[in-house]
Amino acid sequence: MSAKSRIGFIGAGLMGHGAAANLVAKGFRLSFLAHRNRKAAEDLLARGAIEVASARDLAKGSDIVFLCLPSSVEVEAVTLGAQGLVEGAHAGSIVVDMTTADPASTLRIAAALGERGVRMIDAPLGRTPKDAEEGRLNAMVGGDAATIALVRPALATFCENIFHVGPLGAGHTLKLVNNYLALANAPIVAEGIIAAARAGVDLAVMRDVVVAGGADSAVFRVHMRAILDGDTTVGEFAIANARKDVDYYARMVAPARGVGMMVGPALQTFNLLCAQGHGGEYMRRFTPLLAGINGVKLPPAKV
Repeated sequence: MSAKSRIGFIGAGLMGHGAAANLVAKGFRLSFLAHRNRKAAEDLLARGAIEVASARDLAKGSDIVFLCLPSSVEVEAVTLGAQGLVEGAHAGSIVVDMTTADPASTLRIAAALGERGVRMIDAPLGRTPKDAEEGRLNAMVGGDAATIALVRPALATFCENIFHVGPLGAGHTLKLVNNYLALANAPIVAEGIIAAARAGVDLAVMRDVVVAGGADSAVFRVHMRAILDGDTTVGEFAIANARKDVDYYARMVAPARGVGMMVGPALQTFNLLCAQGHGGEYMRRFTPLLAGINGVKLPPAKV
């Protein structure tokens, strides 16, 4: 596959738009499935991409199809559902799922596509929407080396680092582990900040102390930047998506005895915020929302 490869794209949203835009900018012929984010769609059309009405039609005209969707529910719908990829895919084509997805679902989808001679790799993404626009994402790729080699030139248009992490499903597994390490840390960080604020500790001083020691973390710094500095560019990830990722991780580790004992409390915290209607808010609001539930007032940001 080369720059002449016909690329299909499904999911030109917060992360997907940047990836799709880079594919067009770097010479690939791109078709994309109609998306509710019309601003992103119109931008891709202006760049020379073509919009199609169904996943089936997208598959018919594509050598590689990239998926960047909210969850495995949407992936299964566009691949195996009515007018899905499986209905239009042709032998020799490749599906690349960049969704943060359930590995068990990934293997089921790959088996169904394989019956049509279609190969699949999983390549979930790391970093931020800003990095997507700048072509600086990380991809954790699962699949056979030969298929990955065919897709690598396209991935390289929007990825700074491409890690081959194992067989099919390994990419989605590692992405869930990676996200769990960050997301399960959020309730701990939030509880610590709330406890300090309740006791009258100056949170600016707390930040200095934590950053100078072993308790420092990227998660802690992001939360503090949002609280103390009023930084609205950090934590641009919906709480509902975070809940989904932690839930997928919990399902993934459930069959292993002795693993997953810490995931329950973290998942309950995300479930609580979503049940109270905060799922659409970004993770930068995570600590203030929990503070409100605990009746603790955080200091105003110094903007």
